[in-house]
Amino acid sequence: MNRLQGLAPVLNANTRVLVLGSFPGVASLRAQQYYGHPQNHFWKILGALWQAPLPALPYPERVASLLEHGLGVWDVYGACEREGSLDANIRNAEVNDFSRVLQASPGLEAIAHNGGESFRHAKHTGAFGLPVYKLPSTSPANASWSFERKLAAWSEVLQRHGVA
Repeated sequence: MNRLQGLAPVLNANTRVLVLGSFPGVASLRAQQYYGHPQNHFWKILGALWQAPLPALPYPERVASLLEHGLGVWDVYGACEREGSLDANIRNAEVNDFSRVLQASPGLEAIAHNGGESFRHAKHTGAFGLPVYKLPSTSPANASWSFERKLAAWSEVLQRHGVA
């Protein structure tokens, strides 16, 4: 198996909530874009919350919208070995160094884990002393949650921190 390298964090000094996924899927790595699979609900959820056509916008504009709203994105793993896109296939994962997050985002209020694999590392992010949330995965593999149910869960957390 090849060693895969994750994406750089998307955050700045105005980031209030950091969403942490597990590791980018094949489509995201190929495109070098967070949540690059067209069936992933991430951009659709945020578009619904912000009343913006995010899924249709070019990626740089989606990223700019994230930062304007105070939302950051990164992953718990910076590198790993994996065949395909399923979290269950992640092997020999290297956890990202989260210490730099607070330096880059001094106004950070909360961490939101996108799915169960990410949330397994809540002990690392909980060390910040900030609220840590487990959100339902936006992945198309999480078919047991409807879009509406995911939207409601995400909305509750993001509204709590003024990001929705």
